[in-house]
Amino acid sequence: MSLRFINSTILIYYLSWEDYFNNLLLNNYFFPDTAYQLVGFYESESVLYAVVEQAFIKSDQDTNLENVKNFLAENGFKNTRNNDYFNPDLGIILEDLHDENVLTYEGNLYFIDTVFYITPSFYQ
Repeated sequence: MSLRFINSTILIYYLSWEDYFNNLLLNNYFFPDTAYQLVGFYESESVLYAVVEQAFIKSDQDTNLENVKNFLAENGFKNTRNNDYFNPDLGIILEDLHDENVLTYEGNLYFIDTVFYITPSFYQ
């Protein structure tokens, strides 16, 4: 049995649950090795949380953020600032890709805890 990481989240980065679910779907599409599985929901102090799990990734070296930038550029994402990216062809924003959210194992990049947003041009 492989190790899994379980996380719960509230809507601090998203305007709606639909935006959050789109984030999960986009992560699973672009990064299937670290796909999220929605386990369920719970409520605490009148706040609804989503519970997700994903594969636990062991890092064997520090992530070089230039490698992240190059990988994303090869896939149509432009670096907009710091660790944030935009794909103008798809209308997708991808943020928060610092070296603790992109891990390196055996030379491969693993994207965890991604933050995707869909812009209006996504639907055109």
